[in-house]
Amino acid sequence: MQEQVRNSFEIEGVLTEVGALRYSPGGVPVLAGRIEHRSKQVEAGVPREVGLELAIAAVGEKASLLAAARLGCTARITGFLAAKSLRSRTPVLHIDTIEFLEGTNHGIQASNEA
Repeated sequence: MQEQVRNSFEIEGVLTEVGALRYSPGGVPVLAGRIEHRSKQVEAGVPREVGLELAIAAVGEKASLLAAARLGCTARITGFLAAKSLRSRTPVLHIDTIEFLEGTNHGIQASNEA
């Protein structure tokens, strides 16, 4: 058995895009979107403004939950990074856990942990 290599990512930001809910050939809900992050970080002792927008993907229960989220709400997402496709190596954050931090979804959480 091959040892699992670590691939874990966490980000807080604003949901800027939530696509249409679709279904895999096996009937599993799938949803793509984007999250925008802005913060102040310290690098080598120097403060700097950081901003980025990252593609996100949700599958199963998390896709249905994300489909109900409103644009502009703040969320904390954890998951793993994978390439968008075999042709595009652009990273996509695949959601393991999503926690809505404000708005109508405040307090709703979904995770892989039972």
